[in-house]
Amino acid sequence: MDKIKNTKTFMRITHRYLGYFLAGIMAVYAISGVLLVYRDTDFLKKEKSYEKKFEANLDEKKLGKEIKIKGFEVDKTEGDVMLFKQGTYNIKTGEAKYSKKELPFVLDKMTKLHKSQSKDTLSPLNTFFGISLFFFVVSSFWMFNPKTKAFKRGMIFTAIGLIVALILTFI
Repeated sequence: MDKIKNTKTFMRITHRYLGYFLAGIMAVYAISGVLLVYRDTDFLKKEKSYEKKFEANLDEKKLGKEIKIKGFEVDKTEGDVMLFKQGTYNIKTGEAKYSKKELPFVLDKMTKLHKSQSKDTLSPLNTFFGISLFFFVVSSFWMFNPKTKAFKRGMIFTAIGLIVALILTFI
């Protein structure tokens, strides 16, 4: 019985203080996650103009990679100039003039949290955050006595949440 009490106490205390610690991180992830849902729109984006010099003689595919515009497509070429919806590229000189709609600096950086890879500097934070969220899932079951009505209802809501998430994932 003493071991069960110690586990319950440990889970509750760790859940509490880890929750306070992660509150700020969760706020950033929540805001950036909502922004990513609308990344295919211009929500909160501002148009920014660029004049850059790239390597000369880039083909359409390489130019699209360089200027980082999704769905990049050259409309036509007139002489040495490629014309595309967002601007122009001089094939001979490598000079490009174009505009892109982008999130403000801080919001753009926040959305990078969701896009990091193992090689990125944010990967340890993302890993820690994911493991911490999983701990929250597990430790939340120690918040109530399993014999109580609140716990039993909580298990029903947990099952419903799991089922809804799986259904929405696979449709």
